[in-house]
Amino acid sequence: MYTIAALYHFSPISDLPSLQKSVRSKCESLEIKGTLLLAYEGINGTVAGSKSSIDQLLVFLGTLPEFSGLEWKLSESSDEPFNKLKVRLKKEIVTMGQANVDPRGAVGQYVEAENWNDFINSDDVVVIDTRNDYEVAIGTFEGAINPETKSFRDFPAWWEKNKKRFENQRIAMFCTGGIRCEKSTSYLKGQGVKDVFHLKGGILKYLEKIPENESTWNGECFVFDGRVSVGHGLEVGPHQMCFGCRRPIMPEDIKKDDFELGVSCHQCFKETSHQDKERFRERQKQIELSKKRTAQSP
Repeated sequence: MYTIAALYHFSPISDLPSLQKSVRSKCESLEIKGTLLLAYEGINGTVAGSKSSIDQLLVFLGTLPEFSGLEWKLSESSDEPFNKLKVRLKKEIVTMGQANVDPRGAVGQYVEAENWNDFINSDDVVVIDTRNDYEVAIGTFEGAINPETKSFRDFPAWWEKNKKRFENQRIAMFCTGGIRCEKSTSYLKGQGVKDVFHLKGGILKYLEKIPENESTWNGECFVFDGRVSVGHGLEVGPHQMCFGCRRPIMPEDIKKDDFELGVSCHQCFKETSHQDKERFRERQKQIELSKKRTAQSP
């Protein structure tokens, strides 16, 4: 059984290369895989390993001055969620492209998972899903507004076009684990919106804590690891991944003519060129060869 830790923390970091080296070294020594993003504003990522290894990593991160107060969410998977480790330096740990947005200064008010249903059912509350369109497509809260954004960078432009719709209303926002809402609510506060709220711990915390018979969540929640999607109780969902476009697909989508393992699915077949598909085929070929070598090694 693998323990999965989803974590993020906004904190100023001065020496990124040194931190990258020490974090990567610790993960490698603990045989942890997954992705961690480091930027001058903090850390974000999801990693997996044995329970003991994840516990040790979290203790290690918590001892670093930059990550004092680090919070995380844990879940489990019977299958290995990641096949390699990535510790990358980025401009932002979640890319919004708004230089003046700083969640360390001001964010929306947190709403605990246990209070979320009652809060969003208030007549003066508008609920906005801050995730990308392919994530919303497989699950969201009842009545939530879908901005239909292709990436988080698109959210400020969407808000600018639609903000008059939400005058004199309280804005409630949610995302997968909470990090996007740290920035989206901070952005709205900077735009002069007073009553901004967001789901503490995100959808993952809600699905972990709220029983299905009390839930206002419909569908599955897309996650950025090998599970692809989870449902209530964080049970693994039915979705698989198209490695051509990184979007979730259902098992029946594999039978469609446009599906080719590692290359395309019905959602992206017309979006990529012939050259793209040839490159994806070569990548898939190398993945399969690597798996064979691993299986044959003593």
